[in-house]
Amino acid sequence: MSAPRVLSIAGSDSSGGAGIQADIKTITMLGGYAMTAIAALTAQDTTGVRMVTATTPDMVAAQIDACVGDIGVDAVKIGMLGSPDVAAVVAGRLEGLRVPIVFDPVMISTSGAALADAATIAAFERLMALATLTTPNVPELAALGGDEAMAARGVAYLAKGGDAEGDEVTDRLVVPGAPERCWSAPRIATRHTHGTGCTLSSAIATLLGMGLPLEEAVEDAREFVRAALLAAPGYGNGHGPLGHHAVR
Repeated sequence: MSAPRVLSIAGSDSSGGAGIQADIKTITMLGGYAMTAIAALTAQDTTGVRMVTATTPDMVAAQIDACVGDIGVDAVKIGMLGSPDVAAVVAGRLEGLRVPIVFDPVMISTSGAALADAATIAAFERLMALATLTTPNVPELAALGGDEAMAARGVAYLAKGGDAEGDEVTDRLVVPGAPERCWSAPRIATRHTHGTGCTLSSAIATLLGMGLPLEEAVEDAREFVRAALLAAPGYGNGHGPLGHHAVR
């Protein structure tokens, strides 16, 4: 089987730990072919985000069109979008694309910086409706209205538990019409967690692009993230990057 062609629509992380850079590493290590549509530029390191500049909607659309029109796409991962106009353009471009779509509704960075305003969050509605799976963390799920609001939307989502308290991390997969599936594992004690959400969502997208069922894709992606956490190289003075390169 040829490598699944995975398009990441997300922001660039200058420090290499999250965003487009984490997605490329993840997709490549899992055997996929990574393509990108850069929706925003960030100046950041392991201690925080210094500056954010959104890409123009036309440029984001042109990047998506270039990838889809020539190489083709087997799966899509959506991350940081930077503005409601970009979110609207992305939704419009993906509406006719019949491939798995994983939407990571990035609102707050690992260091605590806000990466989406209220208007951008409102624009997420179309993307959640299009997505095969939405992957909010604890504060993002709360900003989206919690489990009750997600159930009313009728969308599949993975409620990530890494931001919750406790020695165990539990992720919950909720799919309309199916029993809830939970995974729990001991928390890995490390400050090097920058890009965990990006890594998880792009891993799920890659595995779905390979044809894996949703539950299996989530399970395998979680194991990839845990292995990358354990292989973290220890860079930086804050929330350091994962060790994508060391996962075998």
